[in-house]
Amino acid sequence: MNYTMNKENLGTNKVSWLNYYDKIEVLSAEDEIYEGLRAEKKFISPKYFYNELGSELFEQITHLKEYYPSRTEKKLLAEVAPLLSIDFNGINIMELGSGDSSKITILLEHLSSETLASIHYYPMDISFSAIEKAVKQIEADFTLKAITAIVADFITQLKFVPKIKNRLFCFFGSTIGNLNVQERNLFLQELALIMEPGDYLLIGMDNVKNKSVLEAAYNDSMGITADFNKNILSVCNKIVGTHFNTEDFDHYAFYNEDEARIEMHLRANKDINTHIKESEETLFIRKGNTIHTENSHKFSLKHIESMASTANLQIKQIFQDEKKWFSLVLFTK
Repeated sequence: MNYTMNKENLGTNKVSWLNYYDKIEVLSAEDEIYEGLRAEKKFISPKYFYNELGSELFEQITHLKEYYPSRTEKKLLAEVAPLLSIDFNGINIMELGSGDSSKITILLEHLSSETLASIHYYPMDISFSAIEKAVKQIEADFTLKAITAIVADFITQLKFVPKIKNRLFCFFGSTIGNLNVQERNLFLQELALIMEPGDYLLIGMDNVKNKSVLEAAYNDSMGITADFNKNILSVCNKIVGTHFNTEDFDHYAFYNEDEARIEMHLRANKDINTHIKESEETLFIRKGNTIHTENSHKFSLKHIESMASTANLQIKQIFQDEKKWFSLVLFTK
């Protein structure tokens, strides 16, 4: 994955960079992947989707007809931006998992030039290639006070979020849905601990809805989601030295109603043997077995209220689109 900054002169008079990904040793990434591949029910963390190709494929997914979440969230954000109970003058915007920063762009477009000139924007993402492209676009489109790009894993490295006052944390794309209940509660509790009184948290959440709509969104007719899912194997090959052939796996995504989540898997279409790095250890995957690559939980009002209670945060505003397919929730401490 393209985590490190190997290019020169990235900073400008208004843009600075902080790279904390190297604080996680390469061995920890290897260990995490090893753990999943050695498990009886095999899995790979979805954060390994986002090498340069993975980021590009996901951007393509967001434009697909079947994939409603990005389209719905952006439309909703444009509608509610003027209605948010936030004073943006002098605010510090911390965007977690910023990706292409297209969501924050919608928010910034509704602010006056005077307000924009007082804002410090902090995009935080695990993918250097994604954040580099986004920062260049934001700098070109908006005259902000400053931009500090942070290359880090926002799930495990929240401690590196700048400790300043007057912050708006943004967490778009229903990325919160990729975490299981235990992970979600722990993440929100840790985030609440670093928030100061008066800070805000704006989260995008995909709502529970008809199963056919959900499954179509993760099984697009062009097969781009399948390519995105299979690309995680190429990332594994690079990090842990496996020799997976993506053609040996089929994309498999379905809605688990009991858990209120979409599950994405890679299902072996043949018996597979591969070595792990240069060791003698052989990894065997039987035809028909799967590697679990992602969960995408869907939310109801009950879930949202439970999240606020668990993290000891207050719900300030809840916005939903006309179909009630998606929610934008503003929390405060």
